[in-house]
Amino acid sequence: MEQIYTIPVNEAFENGMKNDVCECPLCKIYERLENKEVDYVLGPSMMEPSTRMETNEKGFCHDHFYMLLNKNNRLSLALILESHLDTVKEKLKGNFLDAIFGGKAKKTVKATDGILNTCFICEKIDFHFQRMIETVAYLYATESAFREKLKAQKFFCLPHYKEIIEYAKNKLDKKRFADFYKDISEVENSYLDKIKSDVSWFAKKFDYRYDSEPWYDAKDAPERAVKLLVGKE
Repeated sequence: MEQIYTIPVNEAFENGMKNDVCECPLCKIYERLENKEVDYVLGPSMMEPSTRMETNEKGFCHDHFYMLLNKNNRLSLALILESHLDTVKEKLKGNFLDAIFGGKAKKTVKATDGILNTCFICEKIDFHFQRMIETVAYLYATESAFREKLKAQKFFCLPHYKEIIEYAKNKLDKKRFADFYKDISEVENSYLDKIKSDVSWFAKKFDYRYDSEPWYDAKDAPERAVKLLVGKE
């Protein structure tokens, strides 16, 4: 397995073992990939003709357009938008409303779907993230130290929990997968018990009978529950 992937995977899992950290290590990996790709688009990729052709054709999804906008590198974004809008205009072929209410509606809707359903950044992230998922399974199968890191995680968000289990089931041998599933499910079930208890206590604290009781770990329980269920914002 390439070191380019083993280093960030190990770093994310080591960080997840710290007492002051409560996050899914795979969410952290995804976040780092996302920030790297956003910076790349606004930086060196602007001068690469092949990349500019891809960004012109694919554009960006809602979330990544706003991430690019919020980086406040407006000149770079404007140059990207300038050529991307030329591509959009060519695909739509004329006035949008005329096409909708005229005979070209079907063609225009199809073209618009193509524009809205592609994202240069999403595709890059997905490619590298899959390599990260592969690396997690590989390291678990080959390194006892990494198995201990996995068992020491606080939790995995449900989307990534499902994804890593599906991948491991298809790639690991039966014995190793059984061990993997036991270890990761113990992490997840333990945290589910913990967060359920914290959410319940959070709700109780709004009852006057519990007003004088301490919050324990419940003050941010709703936020942590949402991170568990759907991943990082």
